[in-house]
Amino acid sequence: MARPVKKPPEQWRREILEAAKELFLSKGYEETAVTDIMERAGGAKGMFYRFFQTKEEVLHALGDQMFFENNPFEAVRGRSDLNGMQKIRQVLALDRADEEREKISAQAVPVLKDPRILAAAVEANRRVLTPLWFELIEEGRRDGSIRTAYAKELSELLPLVNFWLLPSVFPGDAEGIRHKCRFIAEVLSAMGLPIIEEGMYERTERILGSAPSAEKAHFGEIHSMEEKQSIDEVQSIEEVHSIEEVHSIEEVHSLEEEQPMKKKHSIEGGCSLEETHPMEERRL
Repeated sequence: MARPVKKPPEQWRREILEAAKELFLSKGYEETAVTDIMERAGGAKGMFYRFFQTKEEVLHALGDQMFFENNPFEAVRGRSDLNGMQKIRQVLALDRADEEREKISAQAVPVLKDPRILAAAVEANRRVLTPLWFELIEEGRRDGSIRTAYAKELSELLPLVNFWLLPSVFPGDAEGIRHKCRFIAEVLSAMGLPIIEEGMYERTERILGSAPSAEKAHFGEIHSMEEKQSIDEVQSIEEVHSIEEVHSIEEVHSLEEEQPMKKKHSIEGGCSLEETHPMEERRL
């Protein structure tokens, strides 16, 4: 039996991520198992868990790695031929052109249903992207290409927009997502940052529309649960009405039984009164 190859931990981590990337792009995230990743990386399955707890964690780490390997903010930082606004638009154009990362992003949509992974992604975006957005917006304010009093607020908002669009976070259909995109465009424009173009709507729909079937199944489960809840509510209402009817019937029977008894008591009472009259007459 061949002895495992000794590699520095960072090399193992890098090769695991590279193997995962190749498989996610060729087979798809859902169709790739941890054993597939480690077979491609050339290591034992146990080696995987030295660096990652789950396959979802690999996907998140892979997204980060692909961003830093092709960071659009770094690509425009030294461009003296562009003003702040032009740099922001170039960042967005470079991001749209990264087809591999777009494909990975689409596969990450269902994974973000996990609250732990979603929280980690939000934190990563806040920590990494907010300072980068702030730098460009402030540069635009200095050179006059951006006129806004909300540089800090916009730099905090922009990293969160993608999460608001995710149907796994805020359920919605394609038309609802388009409506949200138009809303974002109008809000940013009103705040002095008119950067959303029509092509971005299409890209958003493309990413969310190409999410694996698991996401669509998730919506099916939601509707099924809602239908079940509706059925349960109807059944509960019917049960309540049924119970009320039973109680009404029981009350009728009870009343019918009580009425003869009252009549009986009344008759018996009459008899006792009749019997008391002689005694009263005797007392008199």
